[in-house]
Amino acid sequence: MTAVRRLTVRALAALALCLALLFAFPEAEAQTVTSQPPATFTLANGLAVVIIPDHRTPVVTQMIWYKVGSADETPGKSGLAHFLEHLMFKGTAKHPAGEFSQTVLRVGGEENAFTNFDYTGYYQRVPRDQLATMMAFEADRMTGLVLKDENVLPERDVVLEEYNMRVANNPDARLTEQIMAALYLNHPYGRPVIGWHHEIEKLTREDALAFYKRFYAPNNATLVIAGDVDAQTIRPEIEKTFGQVPPQPAIPATRIRPQEPLPVASRTVTLADARVEQPMLRRYYLVPSATTAAAGESAALDVLAQLMGDGSNAYLYRVLVVDKPLAVSTNATYQGTAVDPSQFSIAVAPKPGVGFPEIEQAIDAVIANLAKNPIPAEDLERVKTQLIAQAIYAQDSQTTLARWYGAGMTVGLSVDEIRSWPDRIRAVTAAQVREAAQKWLVKTRSVTGYLIKDTTPKPEEKRS
Repeated sequence: MTAVRRLTVRALAALALCLALLFAFPEAEAQTVTSQPPATFTLANGLAVVIIPDHRTPVVTQMIWYKVGSADETPGKSGLAHFLEHLMFKGTAKHPAGEFSQTVLRVGGEENAFTNFDYTGYYQRVPRDQLATMMAFEADRMTGLVLKDENVLPERDVVLEEYNMRVANNPDARLTEQIMAALYLNHPYGRPVIGWHHEIEKLTREDALAFYKRFYAPNNATLVIAGDVDAQTIRPEIEKTFGQVPPQPAIPATRIRPQEPLPVASRTVTLADARVEQPMLRRYYLVPSATTAAAGESAALDVLAQLMGDGSNAYLYRVLVVDKPLAVSTNATYQGTAVDPSQFSIAVAPKPGVGFPEIEQAIDAVIANLAKNPIPAEDLERVKTQLIAQAIYAQDSQTTLARWYGAGMTVGLSVDEIRSWPDRIRAVTAAQVREAAQKWLVKTRSVTGYLIKDTTPKPEEKRS
């Protein structure tokens, strides 16, 4: 697909981080909430609808989120969800390939699509008077997709080239791929969203159509419309378009996937590549997501990640970059927006000449200190203040709000849970953060990955 309508892997990572931060943002006072509660309703065919009014400009963002991602693929057919995302632009019986996209461009709009472990989404941002047209196009391709081998096979080659560009030719991305495969012994989160190369190249038109007919239906989707609209006036148009799409009764109400056994051993992965110029240490911990955590745990993990890894005052940065110094950069993130247990990750880029054992010792010391000692009140308040500011700024974007609600509802959170999440973050105590570090950041729940430069001579360079 063209760059116009494809989110790059980097953009997806940024979106994931944005969503993770959005769910973590507290508000110091209730008055800091700038967005009004969205209107929600469900059509007779099962389509969930979220309307987010924003009348500042005559623009709307339409997003359709399907509750199916790479973790829902049939074993042996990895990459199928992402492949189908590409194929969704190949046209229907009513609208030939290219007509939808050309219409968006002609009216000065923008469009894109994205695939995640838990969802696949499509969106258009257009002038308000074009919304009805966008709704008709999107409702049509919900069940009306037409695929031919002459379209499918070349698109499979496009996906393979995307894999080569973004994974095979990116050592750091390949390291992350290997870490995830080692972190999840049984759960399908261990499969790359883009798929394994040897399985992508075998995907067929029949595979894509079967997956499409199995999962693409109104009762497995959430429609989010943000912008210059209100629920009362737009609902009849939604009923006229999306409301006419038949549901798929075979889709289960909840997703049931293989789950991880209790982790009992730490694991390590080493990737050597001649193209590596900056060694990297990445450690991933298996932790609960917002939908699987006990009360307060996910919020505490959000605060913990912010304390450890965001900004020049973060604990990892202080210890490894400022105090020692051992590294050129550090980071820590928690991805809470997931259906099943997720990841808490740490990344450190060592300075030249610094070995991984010294880096790991420093990381372990930071975690041990968090698990043992009280967190200074000023540090906790500083982190919350940072999150408050980011939360307020994020609400200025109708597209960001659409993503916020779309991602949250697609993984199983209610609107009330999404909106009240900042309050729960604000209520996190130093003791809860310490308990999160003690319980979840333990080596037996982790995979540590090392990215190193491969200095092995190539065969033609060896001397006899």
